[in-house]
Amino acid sequence: MSDQALGSQTTRRVIMRLVPFAMLLMFINHIDRSNISYAALQMNADLGLTPAIYGFAAGIFFLGYVIFEIPSNLVLVRVGARRWIPRIIITWGAIVIAMAWVNSAASLYVLRFLLGAAEAGFLPGILYYFSLWIPMRDRAKVVSIFMSTSAVSNIIGAPLSTGLLSLDGLFGLRGWQCLFIIEGLPAILLGVVAWRYLTDKPEDASWLGDDQKNWLVEKLRAERAVKEKHGLATLKQAFLDWRVWLIGLIGFAEISVNFGIVFWLPQIIKSFGGLSNIEVGFLAAVPYMCGVIAMILWARHSDKSGDRKWHIVISAFVSAAALLFLGSAPGPVWSFIGLCITAAAVWSITGLYFSLPADFLTGSAAAGGYALINSISVAGGFVGPTIIGIVRDRTHSFQGSMLTLAGFSVLAAFLTMLLGNMRRVDARATLASAE
Repeated sequence: MSDQALGSQTTRRVIMRLVPFAMLLMFINHIDRSNISYAALQMNADLGLTPAIYGFAAGIFFLGYVIFEIPSNLVLVRVGARRWIPRIIITWGAIVIAMAWVNSAASLYVLRFLLGAAEAGFLPGILYYFSLWIPMRDRAKVVSIFMSTSAVSNIIGAPLSTGLLSLDGLFGLRGWQCLFIIEGLPAILLGVVAWRYLTDKPEDASWLGDDQKNWLVEKLRAERAVKEKHGLATLKQAFLDWRVWLIGLIGFAEISVNFGIVFWLPQIIKSFGGLSNIEVGFLAAVPYMCGVIAMILWARHSDKSGDRKWHIVISAFVSAAALLFLGSAPGPVWSFIGLCITAAAVWSITGLYFSLPADFLTGSAAAGGYALINSISVAGGFVGPTIIGIVRDRTHSFQGSMLTLAGFSVLAAFLTMLLGNMRRVDARATLASAE
């Protein structure tokens, strides 16, 4: 078998072994993170939560996430993904179940903060884990497919979550309480499975043949050698590199828009008037379908062209235009079209954005750099939902909130322009040296 054929066979085997399972974990992660947006259709009235209180509760999750993100990812490097990722999953599942018994704004704040702390390190941990297994030439495609799960989870999660609200009265519980309990349980079960399923490094992969292991170890070693020479390898280097901070700021702006939409989408659609919770759930799935399609097609186009920067810039400007249209749309139908275009533009950025750090980070720099970038970016998950809640509380409409989110999209576009040709040059150098 030729080296090229062996490489293709090995990479395909690794991808099929790791990526579908990682996508399943990501699927549950996003359902458990965002199911508060559907619970709010009942919970807000039951607990007397104002839009501002709900927006803060949705966003405070990310404060816990930011605080514990870097420590969590550094622990993962020390103890291995096989031990640490299951710990993350089981902990967040238990906290989601506990949310069924919140009885005030204060208790909701506490559990949302703890949920963020529990989930901290999961996404950058998975991305770092991919960097230990998947060669660079396939990583952008894999990351885009993996990140599409965030939109897929909402396609399925929207009707699922609103359907669970209809269990109102089961065992004396409200529908939103049933939602948290039922959707928290799979995380605990998958955490146990992950402990048995994950393998820390290629050298330990009993599911690869010896020739496949040797090829993969040598391929990744060659890529690491190039990045250590031309990129960043230590934690200190990652923390002091301007590209790491700039990518984090781009993510902050983009995620402010992303989670501003995610946590308020059901209530935005509900504001159209005359819709049941079930109808809201099915309609909410449509923008996310647009997001999945756009994410995969745009990533494929990016791979063919070799460009990342301008693909992100174009998507960010389209997002801004769609949000401006959404904020001034003349009726519900046009508003819904604006939501779909916004989702397509926002999610098309995600896979491209998360593939950037792998081109110049390796070793401890990769673990710490991913965590730092994600810590900066997910702070936008606090800002976006909170701003929408405050503005809506004062204006009693979503118009001003959409205009504010459009400003964040424009900011993401201009910050991305500052990256220059970093992505393109580093990737070519690495691939040319590692082949």
